[in-house]
Amino acid sequence: MADIITPGDDEDLQTQIEEVEALSSIYGDEWCVIDEASRIFCIKISADLEEPKLTACLQIILPPDYPSAAPPIYQINAVWLRGPERAKLANSLEDIYVEHAGESILYLWVEKVRDFLVEKSQNSETVEEPEKVNMTAEKDVDDDEDIPDLSSLRLNTENVHLFLEQANDEELPPIKHGNPITDRRSTFQPHLAPVVTPRQVKMVLEKLYENKKIASATHNIYAYRIYCEDKHSFLQDCEDDGETAAGGRLLHLLQILDVRNVMVVVSRWFGGILLGPDRFKHINNCARNILVEEGYTASTVPFASRCTSPIT
Repeated sequence: MADIITPGDDEDLQTQIEEVEALSSIYGDEWCVIDEASRIFCIKISADLEEPKLTACLQIILPPDYPSAAPPIYQINAVWLRGPERAKLANSLEDIYVEHAGESILYLWVEKVRDFLVEKSQNSETVEEPEKVNMTAEKDVDDDEDIPDLSSLRLNTENVHLFLEQANDEELPPIKHGNPITDRRSTFQPHLAPVVTPRQVKMVLEKLYENKKIASATHNIYAYRIYCEDKHSFLQDCEDDGETAAGGRLLHLLQILDVRNVMVVVSRWFGGILLGPDRFKHINNCARNILVEEGYTASTVPFASRCTSPIT
């Protein structure tokens, strides 16, 4: 049975088509169509078109009732974009939507991200330095463990409705902090929260970054899985925060353990000594420990530490 198209849907689709055509004309090769039928697009944004050293990729999904009644769904991919900066930029984009509700806003979003890049470039002595500071230079992923290929991970359009929920009355989920693991002066500590919507994921991240110690971590790697009962599918995502491949490995662990409606963040404070593949072992051990302690999965093998103590 075909879906019933209302006049509003027709108007929104026509507005989307005109907006996409305009953006394609303005940005040329920077604008990319990922899946036209599902209304998924992306654009590569740089601070300097001649020397694009600092870049970000803005991926966008246009829901059927955008722009009349819903915002675009977006994801920003940038290795240098860390927690506090990511939250600041996200708030700026949300402010634009609120100010221009019912209007086409993609151009305003793209230029806001570009302004953010320009400002960051001007505030840095070099545009390369942020990446060097945030990453521990441990690029050599040379252990035998297979790394899950999550490079093509993107938002599932079947679950777009979750992102459209403007439930401002949602409460912050309780956050548990696990016992730290220290190896050669690097410290790893897990944090866990039950989540059932993407908004709660954002709330948990913002709350964690209010803690100065967590905000100062070299990396805050996270992954989450939310089970959508009506769709019988998972909404899931991960973030490396500069620790290459760590977020994908963490999400892979959650998948193997078949946990749902949970978010795990692992903070790492780099101690100056490269750990090589051992860093991934510590990240996953931290995550598994706190999942076991909080009852999300059974303990089948001994684990190093019980994750109950709060962070100080």
